[in-house]
Amino acid sequence: MADLLSYTLLILIVLQTTYTVWFLWAMGTSAKSKLNNTVQSGISIIICAKNEADNLLKNLPQILAQQHPDFEVIVVDDASSDDTASILQNFAAKHSQLKIVTIEKDEKRLLPGKKFALSKAVARAKNQLLLLTDADCTPASEHWAGMMTAPLQNGKELVAGYGGYNKYSGWLNKFIRWETIHTFIQFSSYANTGMPYMAVGRNIAYKKTLLLTAQETELWSVLPSGDDDLLIRTTANRNNTTIIAEPDAFTFSEAKNNIKDWLAQKQRHLSTGKLYKRHHRVLLSLYGLSHGLMWLFFLLLLSMGQAHLVMGTMILRCALTWTIWAIAAFSLQERWLILWFPVCDIAWAIYNFALSPYIFFKNKHQWT
Repeated sequence: MADLLSYTLLILIVLQTTYTVWFLWAMGTSAKSKLNNTVQSGISIIICAKNEADNLLKNLPQILAQQHPDFEVIVVDDASSDDTASILQNFAAKHSQLKIVTIEKDEKRLLPGKKFALSKAVARAKNQLLLLTDADCTPASEHWAGMMTAPLQNGKELVAGYGGYNKYSGWLNKFIRWETIHTFIQFSSYANTGMPYMAVGRNIAYKKTLLLTAQETELWSVLPSGDDDLLIRTTANRNNTTIIAEPDAFTFSEAKNNIKDWLAQKQRHLSTGKLYKRHHRVLLSLYGLSHGLMWLFFLLLLSMGQAHLVMGTMILRCALTWTIWAIAAFSLQERWLILWFPVCDIAWAIYNFALSPYIFFKNKHQWT
């Protein structure tokens, strides 16, 4: 029994190590965003908000303070029942670049969930370059808008950026931040090797024509959320997509502070996974499954006193993998998470087994 587990575990470690080497090769090829000081096209920054009064009050000033010669900010008030409307009106009275789109509670929706709010914003947008974020997000700098959209003026049609979370005490916050880094490594590596499969709606830019193309596909109306991933699914390719991983182009938001709310958020995010292209689903499933089984078999061998049979290769795998994560953590300004890598590594295996039904079977029918 121990020999069979050992041989199987060695195969799983080889798969994991191969995947890690691929990360190492691809992660460092993200684009550097160079601002054009002579010609900068207009930008429409879009925020879809539903009952986000407090977040808008906190974060909208940083959005409106972007250093760019030509930009507008469009906020969609999606039938909010809090003070969103009055807060937006107060901002609009002081900032002419703020445009408000209001969706009434009883308004007929032509698209499900957030996608309807997004379609209303795009119809109002005067510019061809769109930059999307969420109401609970703060840009890392006043150059965020210009840096995220610069590649769109140089031949690209879609730009995926990093959307991090603010740092607080507690193990849940640390795992959320680590999982965000891990996800960024994954989707940026795939994009840099010509196979883009996802992005985060907290920080994504694209040309309006790309969204209009996505809206004409059958997949667009399948889920109420997932507009970021479905846009990638239907329009992204190796030539039109790039990744921006510079600190001034980051956004940061508040992570969920309890497991219940976090799981509800993850269920909504993961429900788009079954709509990825087949080869993406196969590769991602192989990675997640081999990772979970690797730790399961290793712990079984450890409990049997036979872990010494594979200890050398397991140490090599962990050293290589954690080095890659450390490189990413430093570049994404999360170096203090390095101490938590062993715990997060094992926790991610549990996380995948627990949430896998939402990847393959279930949909989330609300976007907030």
